Amino acid sequence: MKFFARVPNIDFMAQRKVGLAASTILTLGAILLVLLRGLNLGIDFTGGVLVEVAYPETVELDTVRQELADAGYERAVVQYFGASTAVLIRLPPAEDASSAQVSTSILQALGAEQKGISLRRIEFVGPQVGDELTEKGGLALLFAFIGIMIYIAFRFEWKFSVGAIAALVHDAVMVLGLLSLLQVEFDITTLAAILALIGYSNNETIVIFDRVRENLINLRKAQILEVVNLSVNQTLLRSVITHLTTLLVLIALYTLGGSSVHSFSIAMIFGVIVATYSSIYVSTNLAVALGVSREDLLPPQESEVDEMP
Repeated sequence: MKFFARVPNIDFMAQRKVGLAASTILTLGAILLVLLRGLNLGIDFTGGVLVEVAYPETVELDTVRQELADAGYERAVVQYFGASTAVLIRLPPAEDASSAQVSTSILQALGAEQKGISLRRIEFVGPQVGDELTEKGGLALLFAFIGIMIYIAFRFEWKFSVGAIAALVHDAVMVLGLLSLLQVEFDITTLAAILALIGYSNNETIVIFDRVRENLINLRKAQILEVVNLSVNQTLLRSVITHLTTLLVLIALYTLGGSSVHSFSIAMIFGVIVATYSSIYVSTNLAVALGVSREDLLPPQESEVDEMP
């Protein structure tokens, strides 16, 4: 009893059925939202125009963005290209516009004649590049799920593996649903955020699974729900500290990092919150629902071999 008294005693599993039902409904809702409303795909996936300009001296990216927005290029993506005097501008696909027209319009919007800005290059990126990125991004997610599932199945047990993959899919779908709802631009950095979230969420799940396995083996008389509650409570302080510090960094990145990382920050902030919930009420909860038991985790007994005299 002293062992149980050292940690908080929150009965997380009391609401396991409600939590699993809520997760299922929200996941289905997010899928419908993505299918009906769609994602606000960025230039990385739709194609567009790349324009590189050179300034005579260092320029602030926010100034360039504002000048382009005033000229009607609200969706322009602006970033430095090798130096603070070289700026790369990415624009949505230009309809019925030649490279000369686009370059002239951009240079006029930036005030090239007055500021001494020169055009280095202009390129049109076709939608086939976006199709290739979509295919490779989907394959990256698929291979990540398969690899994680195999790893957890070998390290723990297949019931834990199913729960972990369900939680990862849940987290990714929920983030996609939020991006669709808010129409946040989905570009290559947003895809990177979802891949990073998969690793983050899986780490949280593994920590709880490891403690569940240890307690199942050591506490022979405890019921499975008691063991799960104890395991979650034992990792609660660690989880709170980890999530809070991660959220602080992501909030700082969102507020101070500029618009180029806004979609990444939004996806990760929401993903960290969802991962906190799913590690308890999706992954662990589903493993319990599948009937994980102490016998599943005990090492196989070696058969006795009669020694020859």
